[in-house]
Amino acid sequence: MSIDILDIAEPFFCVKHVRNQRVLPINSKTIVLNLGETALSIQQQTLPSLQSCVVVSGTIENVERAVLVERFDQYPDEESLFNKVKEHWPSAYEKRGEERLKGVEHYMSPKTFIDNVGLTLYHSGSVPLNVGLHKEHPFCPVPGFREVHTQIVGFGKMQQCLQKDINTLYLEEPMAPGATHKPMYDSQGNYPWHQYETITPAIFMAVEILPEGVDTSQLIQ
Repeated sequence: MSIDILDIAEPFFCVKHVRNQRVLPINSKTIVLNLGETALSIQQQTLPSLQSCVVVSGTIENVERAVLVERFDQYPDEESLFNKVKEHWPSAYEKRGEERLKGVEHYMSPKTFIDNVGLTLYHSGSVPLNVGLHKEHPFCPVPGFREVHTQIVGFGKMQQCLQKDINTLYLEEPMAPGATHKPMYDSQGNYPWHQYETITPAIFMAVEILPEGVDTSQLIQ
């Protein structure tokens, strides 16, 4: 049993990584993302693997592995929050060097790995964001790499396209605070053309799940 407080989102949010908790009290509005292989319980409801929700109070039970995000709702002036975030976090292009990110108002927190799971928060500052459709993830070129995104502040949408052309859009999932889109990779780890797009300026959390045993020190941080 463990509850580890991660510093990647400080001083803005409190992010916790939780393992093997039979009963865990929730005392303030909290985003709960289930990283376990089995569903966890919230009152009489269940939360499946790689899905999330906002828990306001009470307890969550049978937690194999989860990420909790606290204080996400404590910013009535979101523009002020975003300005402060940009003072703390570098641009994603500066950190990752991907051409599709050049000139894009997209900022990223430090990344941390807990065993095989990497967590990073991103601030997307423009509407539209135009981060670029992509199928590959050069920052994590590992076979079997899986990724989902959880909305923290503001509103966004995850888009999937048939080709590298937004006019071939075939699926769009709206994302409000506390929402995680459905996994989009197939059983071989292949992705469709996809992108995160803003509805409003926003902050989301990227969750990268690597096969067990991968040396994360060789990946872009």
